[in-house]
Amino acid sequence: MRHAAALAEAAQSSSRVSAARRRPRQLVAPSWHAPWKLQRVISGLGGWVRCVAVDPSNEFFVTGSADRNVTVWDLATGERKLTLTGHISTVRGAVLSPRHPYLFTAGEDKKVLCWDLEHNKVIRHYHGHLSGVYSLAMHPTLDVLMSGGRDAVCRVWDMRTRSEVHVLSGHTNAVASIITQPTDPQVITGSMDSTVRLWDLAAGKSMGVLTHHQRAVRALARGSGPGAAGSGGEHSFVSGAADGLRKWHASSGQFLFSMRAHEAMVHSLACNSDGVLFSGADDGGYRMWDVATGHCFQAGKAAVQPGSLDSEAAIYCAAFDMTGTRLITGGADKTVRVWREDPSATPESHPVDMDAYRAEVRRAEEAGAV
Repeated sequence: MRHAAALAEAAQSSSRVSAARRRPRQLVAPSWHAPWKLQRVISGLGGWVRCVAVDPSNEFFVTGSADRNVTVWDLATGERKLTLTGHISTVRGAVLSPRHPYLFTAGEDKKVLCWDLEHNKVIRHYHGHLSGVYSLAMHPTLDVLMSGGRDAVCRVWDMRTRSEVHVLSGHTNAVASIITQPTDPQVITGSMDSTVRLWDLAAGKSMGVLTHHQRAVRALARGSGPGAAGSGGEHSFVSGAADGLRKWHASSGQFLFSMRAHEAMVHSLACNSDGVLFSGADDGGYRMWDVATGHCFQAGKAAVQPGSLDSEAAIYCAAFDMTGTRLITGGADKTVRVWREDPSATPESHPVDMDAYRAEVRRAEEAGAV
């Protein structure tokens, strides 16, 4: 019965996507955004940087890496403040609580840990995953933690009691990314089985399966800015895979449009309150998008740190700070990069290229992706 229900969900989602693909896309003039420039490169880490999280007070940020360490950095200066040790394998997920002095981390060692940052020590373990844990998220209003990993489930934890509230099962491969929100669906997961699932947190059941991607979905990001939830506009999210980016209506799961992004696997997505979406790929390529329209206003490739191999160019993680004015990325060359908008840029010096935008949409339509 459970298998039949999953197939019915998939069929319903596929028909919805097909209908969306037949609708002509309306061209709306993209908002102007200044290009972003590299401000600082932080080196000296002992392994690939796999996750990054920014402190809600905007004073520091945290990275997790393949050297098994969790590192706390001063956001203003980029100086290392603290190194936390407790994992015995690559740290793949990190999230900071906005209501408590707690940091949560997860790794390939199957561990999910809660750190008290006032005493800099582990105070809770969350046991249950059968294999490596790849992703973490915290509910914005409830004391509930979500973790996903190679065992193909998203586990929902009561943060305080460490009890397992739900096991959200249905994916057939690793859960690589999780986002949460206060309204239904409260949990959205992206998986290496190439699907995105929407979940009812209260019932612990899947509300829908989005099957537009043909490759592993390794990154998700909530849409932000003038068209985001809480601002009177659309309530959306973006999924990233090697076959491009897809934008969806969060509440209904309706497919909105595609963004033909990178030539390589997309590992990281981040969106700020101004509606700037960042995507980072396996080959070191990055793109900056106007998330409302899907217009790419900047593209480039980050040079690997001297001494690293060209194959170590991947951008594995990204996060904007609380003001949305700084972007922090981490990658396979064992560095952390901090980016800022170019203060000298103006709409006159860097105008919106409408011809390029129309060409982007046309290429997507010709490929049948819209």
